[in-house]
Amino acid sequence: MNWYLEVLKKYVVFSGRARRKEHWMFFLFNIVAVIIVATVDLAIGTFPLLYPIYFLAVLLPHLGVTVRRLHDTGRSGWSVLFGLIPVVGGIILIVFLAGEGEEHQNAYGPSPKPVAAY
Repeated sequence: MNWYLEVLKKYVVFSGRARRKEHWMFFLFNIVAVIIVATVDLAIGTFPLLYPIYFLAVLLPHLGVTVRRLHDTGRSGWSVLFGLIPVVGGIILIVFLAGEGEEHQNAYGPSPKPVAAY
């Protein structure tokens, strides 16, 4: 839940870097939330109402955390546009997002991973 709230606090922050865990935990919680919202929407009989509102509410935070995740792997935020390519674009984007981030500082800022204390 904290990962989800942290992303929402950075509502439209597209600069910096995001850890793999931050992105995928937000993604996982978002899927669960979509299922709950769609179920509630169906239960109260207003199906095409609550789901689009929720989708629009989390669109920019999701885009922001995705761009920050791409920055962590050393790629430009514009790489998110690979997702628009039919079939292979989504696969390419998943590979980029699932990859290990750069351990050292890159053009987008310092590593978001905590430094191990000795």
